[in-house]
Amino acid sequence: MRHFLPFHRATGWLAAVTLSFSVSVHAQPGDNAMRTALEAARSQQWERIDTAAIAGHVLESYVEYHRLRSRLPQVEPGQVLDFIERHQDSPLGEWLRGQAIAQYGDAGRYHHLLAVADGEPSGTARQCHYYTALYHQDPAAAAVGGRALWHVGHSQPAACDTLFDRLRASGEISEVDIWERKMLAWQQGETGLASYLNRLLGNRWQTGIDAVEQLQRNYADITRIPTCIGPECLGSGPLFVAAMHGFIRADTEAAMEAWRKIAPHLPIEQHHLHTIEEELAFYSLVRGVEHNLGWVDETLPRVGTSRVVELRIRHALAQRDWQGVLHWFEYLAPEDQEESRWQYWKARAHEQLGNSERANVAYALAAQGRNFFGFAAADRIGRTYSLNLERVHIDTALRDAVAQWPAVQRTEALLRIGEEGLANSEWLHAAANGSPQEVRALADYAQRRGWHARLVQTTITAQLWDALDWRFPEAYREHFVHWGRQTGVDPYLLMGIARRESAYNPVALSPAGARGLMQIMPGTATLLSRQLGISDPGPYGVLDPELNIRLGSTYIRDMTERYRGNRLAAAAAYNAGPGRVDRWLQQAPEEFDLFVESIPFRETRNYVQAVLAYRVIFESLANDGSSEGVTMLSQAEKTVSYDGSMLARR
Repeated sequence: MRHFLPFHRATGWLAAVTLSFSVSVHAQPGDNAMRTALEAARSQQWERIDTAAIAGHVLESYVEYHRLRSRLPQVEPGQVLDFIERHQDSPLGEWLRGQAIAQYGDAGRYHHLLAVADGEPSGTARQCHYYTALYHQDPAAAAVGGRALWHVGHSQPAACDTLFDRLRASGEISEVDIWERKMLAWQQGETGLASYLNRLLGNRWQTGIDAVEQLQRNYADITRIPTCIGPECLGSGPLFVAAMHGFIRADTEAAMEAWRKIAPHLPIEQHHLHTIEEELAFYSLVRGVEHNLGWVDETLPRVGTSRVVELRIRHALAQRDWQGVLHWFEYLAPEDQEESRWQYWKARAHEQLGNSERANVAYALAAQGRNFFGFAAADRIGRTYSLNLERVHIDTALRDAVAQWPAVQRTEALLRIGEEGLANSEWLHAAANGSPQEVRALADYAQRRGWHARLVQTTITAQLWDALDWRFPEAYREHFVHWGRQTGVDPYLLMGIARRESAYNPVALSPAGARGLMQIMPGTATLLSRQLGISDPGPYGVLDPELNIRLGSTYIRDMTERYRGNRLAAAAAYNAGPGRVDRWLQQAPEEFDLFVESIPFRETRNYVQAVLAYRVIFESLANDGSSEGVTMLSQAEKTVSYDGSMLARR
């Protein structure tokens, strides 16, 4: 039996390391000088810049940006605003605005800061500088913004100190606000911040401070502490929310028993009560505390957030309580009820209860979706899959013109000098700010240039959800087909996995260390290489697209063999590891759809659905955009029992 390290999904295209990889570019006049100039500008070595050599270069503004940035905060606001105005079509303008806000704020030049600000900036430190600057001009707005920055359970940047001091001095941040933040810090385990906040509280809060110390030793003492905390009991709600937050996670059943005793006697506001009961209901369902289920069902109508209602439906599905599925379906928000997933389960419940007419209506509604449950519903009623494919036509004149657009020229130039990260920023700025026609022209250009990852991200940024030819390009198709044939793995499944894992970024790097198109962990690559009898590629060799696909294909082959050829279980194992999937199968509810819904990890549950839906799209696109004859799952995959019998003997 072979053992493999689990794979991990990349967090997205923007999580990629900015390495140049197989980019076909040819240097143009001035590129070498521009590369040197940009490197020099970053380190403020202005004497190394050949101004004449970069004059008129499409990236000259990048050097200007660094010059202005280096002179802040002495630069006058007018110069900053002039630069922003001239570079609205580039991320440079907003980058300089952000730098100016930060440095004007650090220097206390608040009039300068307000002159260049355009509403609340991004980033906590800059927001604190902004509201500090706004304090004398619009104290009410500054107080609203400052209080929002205050009410967090972690330490804020030093840039916030002046703002917080002013708001405390003016009474806009009261002792109640200090107490509330202390409770948030307690919830998040920020003991240093909690201790600091203690020193800002008066004697009236000593009872509360003592209660917190008692609860930190034993959450069960929640039934023994005073119910009224702080002046007018205003600290009670935050304290009991924080205490129950920890207690529920530590021992959900004991927390429920304690809550039944104290809830009727607590002087807390309704929103605090809702927060506690919602968490109790959520963790009771997540942890399967059957003893709490009666209370959950009684409480859910008034605290039924989407996450709790969904868990209650999933619990009913696990119990084959089809009447319960229909009952709790009605507590979903109207927009959630319309989703293919929930229409599908509504249909399944009606079907199981013998109401085929209602079942077919719900299946038909579910089948309108281009997703796992939409396709599963279509299979139930014998319909072809709904792809809603948009075939985009780009005018010839527009197609010819797009290469001359400044943003495109800057992107190309940045790629030529090895600045892929900046090139991505330029491109995404253009995609986010262009008209629908312009964005489609950009996507078409990216497709023609073979920029697969950039193309996919363009469709996401511009929400071109139906442009499937762009969202699911034929990237590295020859490698998927070849290694699919060599390993006996469905190549469309391989494409679906790669699309989900990396969005076709060949140098994608996840926080966990997974690498490349198919997000392979270095340790897994070592084991697979040994199995194949090839050299260990190391952490960078594994980024080679063909090798990455070969290794990923080998792994998924081993997983399909492990689960008797079942691609659904193999996809789950690719994401969560085979050990977990083995356990899930031992406890599984047999039918394929119930197995998917029973997967306890939301990430893996969504992953399996996405990969299998993506493989349908890839096969349909290969079929000239038609889903005729395409099936998401084989008949065996739809009818086999998803239980321990699926595990191949090893």
